[in-house]
Amino acid sequence: MDTPKQLLCLLLHSRTAVGLAVIEPLLDRFSSVEEFWNASAQALVVDASHAVNRNLRELCREADSGEGWQQAQRWQEQLNRAGISLLCPQDPDYPELLRQLPDRPGAIYARGNPAALALPQIAVVGSRNAGRSGLQLAASFSGELASAGFVITSGLALGIDGEAHRGALSVGGVTVAVLGSGIDRIYPQRHRSLAEQVSQQGALLSELPLATAPLPRHFPMRNRILAGMSLGTLVIEAAARSGSLITARLALEYNREVFAVPGSIHNPNSKGCHQLIRDGAKLVETAEHIVEELGAFLQLLKNPATLSPQTTGGEVPLEPHLAKLLEGVDYHPTAFDALIARTGFPSDRLAAYLLELELAGWLESRSGAWQRIR
Repeated sequence: MDTPKQLLCLLLHSRTAVGLAVIEPLLDRFSSVEEFWNASAQALVVDASHAVNRNLRELCREADSGEGWQQAQRWQEQLNRAGISLLCPQDPDYPELLRQLPDRPGAIYARGNPAALALPQIAVVGSRNAGRSGLQLAASFSGELASAGFVITSGLALGIDGEAHRGALSVGGVTVAVLGSGIDRIYPQRHRSLAEQVSQQGALLSELPLATAPLPRHFPMRNRILAGMSLGTLVIEAAARSGSLITARLALEYNREVFAVPGSIHNPNSKGCHQLIRDGAKLVETAEHIVEELGAFLQLLKNPATLSPQTTGGEVPLEPHLAKLLEGVDYHPTAFDALIARTGFPSDRLAAYLLELELAGWLESRSGAWQRIR
């Protein structure tokens, strides 16, 4: 939290709690807090509510007294003492898959190792009131997936979420917890020790300002981050109406994979998983089924040399499947479904190949579509 633009992001987010539609245009327009404060009221008008625009103008008027600058510095010092970073979409540590979403957070707070956010993630979610077998499955699936190289991402809740984090931690894996409260307000409190372990072997995340209470409306917002950051979502024990189903449906909207573990037809906590399977989620019985589907992303990271399009000797020839995909991408935004039709690649492989070409500098993502840039 040291650059002028990050301080401006902190000021805007903490003072007004504004979202992406407000923060990003202002960060594009102004490079520092001083430049923002020196702007005219007309320059601050953005596509936002009257209340937000009023708050922005009040923020500028505070500069005359110096109060606003002092507050921004106090916030910065508070985050630095707590080891918390604020990541904006322009920040290189902002999760790449999250950056692609049209409803991505305007800023996220992170405590732990931000590098964990760049690794391939699997969201593991399920019932807060899971039975013993469901808890055991969450721990074993998560441990095996973490051992395979995936980051286990969940919501730190009781039940399946907590066991997913513990399963990853038990094998020395990396895990990420996305909170429905401020990053300094761990909820539930009985998971404070678990949260500390997560921050040491991964990261805690929240898009909510510090000291924000865990209100019910925050958890659907949290779920979209879980789904958006992850290559796929695994659901273990979910009732017919549960937040886990919200996460799974969001994952489908974001063109991510959804996996579900079946259970007894007599278990109410299996009804949600069975509904997902009927709706097209992939039935899985072992972690290997998920590794088979998404292993291309792990292979991509194991061979980082393939990500570089150039060496001192010139262009590196693309592998045939990547060359085929590149031919199908236009120099204007091309939809994911159009690329499936042009290439014939299944969705999971296509997503892996797109990421590979994007990291190599051939493509860029724009609001869920891709376009060629070289």
